Amino acid sequence: MTTDPYAALGLTKSATAEEIKKAYRRLARTSHPDLHPDDADAIARFKAISAAYDLLKDPETRARFDAGEIDATGAERPQRRYYRDFADAPDNPYQQARGFEARGDPADIFAEILRQRSRQGGEGFGGRGFAAPGPDFRYALEVPFLDAARGGEMHLTLPEGGSIAVRIPQGAREGQTLRLRGKGGPGFGGGPPGDALINLSIRPHPVFSREGDNILLTLPITIDEAILGAKVTAPTIAGPVSLTVPKGASSGRVLRLRGRGIKRAGAKTAGDQLVELQIVAPPAIDDALRDFLTNWRKTNAHDPRARLLNEAAS
Repeated sequence: MTTDPYAALGLTKSATAEEIKKAYRRLARTSHPDLHPDDADAIARFKAISAAYDLLKDPETRARFDAGEIDATGAERPQRRYYRDFADAPDNPYQQARGFEARGDPADIFAEILRQRSRQGGEGFGGRGFAAPGPDFRYALEVPFLDAARGGEMHLTLPEGGSIAVRIPQGAREGQTLRLRGKGGPGFGGGPPGDALINLSIRPHPVFSREGDNILLTLPITIDEAILGAKVTAPTIAGPVSLTVPKGASSGRVLRLRGRGIKRAGAKTAGDQLVELQIVAPPAIDDALRDFLTNWRKTNAHDPRARLLNEAAS
């Protein structure tokens, strides 16, 4: 299977970010192992597709891959080193070893190089002292709006099989990256494992939206509630609460429920919920309401658009 992330998604390097997203979604539907349990190759394809998308969706990692700084797994590529890079280094193995003449026995010089390497923690060129942490793995996780607002726990299905538990912090934001230490690739030479880096996207909610730490809500009210005022029930991210609609309220008026917004992990206070009122006419107009409003119109000359028309003409 190809190690080129562009080829894995059926794209070229000139692909736009939107084309990368569309290609991933299309291929994920045709390769996800949960959707194709009878396809033995689905897991391998989905793993390759997910790894390619995780690398290319981030502009920074994509640019580093295109520049040859990292490989298709996101691991750093070793920089090519030349003799001149070592020329002034104190541990340069190519320099003349101390205690040897310029024309010393090559066998003795080679033995001295091995002794220097041994003193630095290795044994010869094998170097049992060599250890390095494992690579970090990148994942994407879509979080329901209320889980992001209130915090919770989700399980992320891994491309290679299995899952890991992910604690969603209260007030998690769109694009936030969580780090799970030790959940990445295994280390080298006894080194520690890498981390799992999980990029969050927040699923839209049909009722609530978010602006900073404030929650926004549009609340329908009836004509009589707007004119006479009323106590109504309004939903919040923590459950329904009672809200007072003032007399004579108009559509577009915003009421504030203090402390009913997002409280981020570690923050001392929570944001507010801003409730925008929207007057909704009844689905059916009966004779009594029609006759009342007809008579009311005859005796009232209130024009809510007069000021707007005057300002538009000035």
